[in-house]
Amino acid sequence: MLMGLYKVLSSLWRKNRKELERSRYIQWRREGAVVRIERPTRLDRARRLGYKAKQGVVLVRVRVRKGARRKERPNKGRRPKRMGVSKITPAKSWQLIAEERAQRKFPNLEVLGSYKVGDDSVYQWYEVIFLDPFHPAVKNDKEFRWIAEKQHKKRVHRGLTSAGKKVRGLRK
Repeated sequence: MLMGLYKVLSSLWRKNRKELERSRYIQWRREGAVVRIERPTRLDRARRLGYKAKQGVVLVRVRVRKGARRKERPNKGRRPKRMGVSKITPAKSWQLIAEERAQRKFPNLEVLGSYKVGDDSVYQWYEVIFLDPFHPAVKNDKEFRWIAEKQHKKRVHRGLTSAGKKVRGLRK
C-alpha cells in the first residue's frame, strides 16, 4: 500500500523513538519557556493546522509544567481547607495556557493553532503557529487573509482558537 509523505511522517511520529526524544528534551529543557523556531518538529501536524513555509508565518515552541496548577499559599490566617491551594484547577487545558503565554510574548502576531510535540516527567512542549496580520504575504494569501480583519484580534485570549473552543465545549 502506497502512503503519501504526510501519512508516512505521521506514522513515523507514532513509532517509539526514545533516544531521539530524550536528546531533544535535554536540549529543550535548557532553552527558555517560549522560543521561536525555524521549522516545525511535526511537519504533518503543522500542515494540517494551516502552516506554510512563507514569510509572515512564525513558529514558537512553548514549555509548560505538568501536573496540577498550584496557587500561591496565602500568608494570612485561615484553616487549611479554606486556603484554596490544592485541588483547584482552572477551566483551561495546558495547550490553551501555552497558546496564551506565547501570545503574550508575541503581541503583534495572531495564533492560528497549536499541537503537542512531546513531554517528559516535568514539562510538556507545544508548538504554536502564528500569523503576522500586517505582513503583505499574509494579507495577499486567500487562506490567511481573514486573520487581518479586526474581529480576529487577540483571538486566543477570547477562546477562539481550536484549543479554546474545545475547552469551552464547542468542539469535540
